[in-house]
Amino acid sequence: MKNRTEITGHTLIELGFRSGKWMQDALAHINENELGEAEMLQYLEQFKSPDPIALLEDAAPFKVNIRAENELEEINVAKVTESMDVLMKTPTLVNGAIMPDACPTGPAGTIPVGGIAVAKNAIHPGMHSADICCSVMLTDFGKADPKAVLNAAHSITHFGPGGRDRNTQFRFPMDLLAEIEANFFLNDQKCISSARSHLGTQGDGNHFLFVGTSKKTGNTMMVTHHGSRGFGANLYTKGMKVAERYRKELSPATMKQNAWIPFETEEGASYWEALQIIRKWTKLNHEVLHDATLEKLGVTKEDRYWNEHNFVFKDGDLFYHAKGATPLDPKFMPDITGPRLIPLNMSEPVLIVEGATTANNLGFAPHGAGRNMSRTQHRKSKRGTTQDIFNEETKGLDVRFYSEEIDITELPSAYKNAAAVRTQMDEYGLGTVIDEVMPYGCIMAGNFQKNAPWRVKREKRRLANLNSRK
Repeated sequence: MKNRTEITGHTLIELGFRSGKWMQDALAHINENELGEAEMLQYLEQFKSPDPIALLEDAAPFKVNIRAENELEEINVAKVTESMDVLMKTPTLVNGAIMPDACPTGPAGTIPVGGIAVAKNAIHPGMHSADICCSVMLTDFGKADPKAVLNAAHSITHFGPGGRDRNTQFRFPMDLLAEIEANFFLNDQKCISSARSHLGTQGDGNHFLFVGTSKKTGNTMMVTHHGSRGFGANLYTKGMKVAERYRKELSPATMKQNAWIPFETEEGASYWEALQIIRKWTKLNHEVLHDATLEKLGVTKEDRYWNEHNFVFKDGDLFYHAKGATPLDPKFMPDITGPRLIPLNMSEPVLIVEGATTANNLGFAPHGAGRNMSRTQHRKSKRGTTQDIFNEETKGLDVRFYSEEIDITELPSAYKNAAAVRTQMDEYGLGTVIDEVMPYGCIMAGNFQKNAPWRVKREKRRLANLNSRK
């Protein structure tokens, strides 16, 4: 091909190659070395894209551990099942399950809350979502007064957006910082800043700090529920970008929310390592709150255990994506120190459970009571003043909102019937209740947006404009 026209990107695209960063260097090599046609094609073999991976013609199997008990639940179960039918056509998936607390979280094909999707050699960031390692921790305070525990915890915890200021931050372990800085996905200023300032914070939504007494021993117990905050959310954002790049290359037919990172790649191994660091940080995020509360009261803990219910668990070459499902099988939790925790709602006990893996449960239990309707639907369904609704649903309990604004979408009526969830746990073999933490009270973020700074400023501007027209 001497004295031939220069080979361009258009030439390579006509030969069936996809455009990409590789093309500039490849063209320079071809033209500088004046490769003949046969030599050029042989050289280009290394850049051939594999044939796109098609969706599964038949959805991978999944176990249905849920039964509708009324018309509203029939709608919910139908949507959840439809979403799983679409989801399980993702080419990496080999098994799955849905729990009694399942509820849809997006368009059909999006993993529902209460869903488990088992992938082979692949990690799907969209299947653990932004709230990586959402989890619960219990500390046994012995015979401490429940009110004293709740008061002490209230003075220490932090709910709502953002993190702690420098004066109230917890000391950050240098060995954990070193792990963060050594990981490709986590070593940037945004991640590190979030890891520092969000330590000892609980966020918003359905996250809580719950105090109650053991039905078996009468001991006072504190349970916290929250995830990895901005630290985990930053990893999720990065993971989704990498997964999307692989999706475009490997399987364009796969839905964007189900994109995956192949585990047997450098990025896959690094992402898995990042998930383990996020897990370690989240456990610490619980511990600092529990330890500070113990210290303030001068109490020594009698017991402690925890479990995540929104994570990815590995067994050989299989990756169990549990979107709101509690691991029963010890193989999923290498640091297991006790039974598992399943909170229901603020007026119900936190269940302490044990269980074994079955073909039905795949080694998991529900993570709570779940919802049958969205927050907006629930809010519209309520009649009466916010205070009256709150008084009725929290009678006899010490329920507090950190923002001092009631969030009725977190009251007991927002959740599925707790008794029905427990009945279906027994029916489908999803764990055995060995104790219950009977409710005394709890703290949640509340409707912090009502008095958010931006909203207050907007209202001041509105009033100023009204006054200027008078």
